[in-house]
Amino acid sequence: MDAEEKQRLEHIANNSLYDKGANAATIHYEFNVFRRFVVPGSILELGPAEGLMTGHLVDLGQEVICVDGSEFFSEKLKEKYPSIEVITSLFENFETDRKFQNIVLGHVLEHVDDPVEILKLARNWLAPDGILFAAVPNARSLHRQAGVIMGLLGAENELNDLDHHHGHRRVFDPESFRQAFLQSGYNIDYFGGYWLKPVSNSQIEAHWSPEMLEAFMKLGERYPDISGEIYVVGSLKK
Repeated sequence: MDAEEKQRLEHIANNSLYDKGANAATIHYEFNVFRRFVVPGSILELGPAEGLMTGHLVDLGQEVICVDGSEFFSEKLKEKYPSIEVITSLFENFETDRKFQNIVLGHVLEHVDDPVEILKLARNWLAPDGILFAAVPNARSLHRQAGVIMGLLGAENELNDLDHHHGHRRVFDPESFRQAFLQSGYNIDYFGGYWLKPVSNSQIEAHWSPEMLEAFMKLGERYPDISGEIYVVGSLKK
């Protein structure tokens, strides 16, 4: 199973689109959201991929350790950020005695085989007073709802072509996302969203200005249940 999963991850990594176009813009905005909640101390980033979020984390001036299952991504990260520690491992196989004040899972839980298992594992790595931040695409996003009405999707949580390209295994809605944290034994300190996304990435990239993209990122915070991305800030139950 490990060999199959590693092969899958290498294929995704060598064909990744996360650092391009509207996808890249969501990661930059995701950091702006995370920055509101980050606490002093070390940061463990799970699944950094091309390292767009990583660059922002490094700029915070705090210790950053990254864990990624792809050798391709890991080697690129080591070249790009020589000051940080990069560990190549499936999350299920990662072991450490350290406790981190911040754990970041940006666009991770939609990829893994069992999100609840990964969140439970992360509890072992989170400091008692630390925070875990996770963000995922939202099945209730306006563009997915429109896709169902137009007959392009059979259901809001159906995987589309871009989901398959990214290697997504699921699309969370707000309830299923929060439930994964509750089943894993976390407090949900904050739930929110960003990016009110009315149309597809390709349409946005062809016609929208950077100012439009930024405005709709912010609008998504007003309407989290129908935003393109949703996030949770969790902590360990006392």
